[in-house]
Amino acid sequence: MKKMISKILFFALVAILALIFISPFMVMALTSFKTNNDAFTIPVKLFPRQWVKENYPAAFAAIPYFKYMGNTVFITAISLIGQLLVTPMVAYSLAKIKWKGADIISGLVMATMMIPITVTMVPLYKIYSKLGLTNTYVPLILPAFFGKAYYIVIVRQFFTGIPNSLIEAGKIDGATEFQRYYKIALPLCKPVLTTIGIYAFLDAWSDYLYPLIFITKPGMYTLSLGLQQYMSEYSVDWARLMAAAVVFVLPVIVCFGIFQKNFVEGIATSGLKA
Repeated sequence: MKKMISKILFFALVAILALIFISPFMVMALTSFKTNNDAFTIPVKLFPRQWVKENYPAAFAAIPYFKYMGNTVFITAISLIGQLLVTPMVAYSLAKIKWKGADIISGLVMATMMIPITVTMVPLYKIYSKLGLTNTYVPLILPAFFGKAYYIVIVRQFFTGIPNSLIEAGKIDGATEFQRYYKIALPLCKPVLTTIGIYAFLDAWSDYLYPLIFITKPGMYTLSLGLQQYMSEYSVDWARLMAAAVVFVLPVIVCFGIFQKNFVEGIATSGLKA
């Protein structure tokens, strides 16, 4: 009986917390089916007084939504490939290859996580401007092919949990360093790669600051810039803006839903020690 009561209390607590976390999305989704007046009518009601489906096609018509989505998908896909290609290589070299200065480089990588983005914005803009790369997607994509410090630290921590005996067994069998990485270590880190893949997808998909800095041509805007344009160029119809925001958020929710199991497993195992 005590175990049953504890389980009921546990699931009740989880359900309450889940409801709290999902409530902003619920409000956004339900507001997208309201009229603009209904969204601000007092007393405020969670469900629409009148269900309006026209907000979605109206939001798509207000800005070149699918053009912006195509730009965002392109940037996100290339950035994701870069992160998943480079991050495990760097992490493996720091965790499993013995070379002078590996510990120092690992410390420097973690130290860069403490540098605020605002400190690097102006120098980065000047560099890319001198190279003539503003109003291109290079400043948004290129950094992914050098890895992100946070992702490198997570994957490195995962690699330290892999027994060295597995790597040494491959060495005894005559495998090269790259073969030991590609055929032994990399297949074992699928859960943590899923984790950083979701993080990288979310970062690239929802990035607003860097596109705002480097992109000024409207035809190259991402969805995050497009939503801001909708607010600035048109009278703010919050119901239609919520409709646009729902479509903007849906790919992230679908991605997380598909890879949720591996994501949780990656978070759980990335802190294990060998």
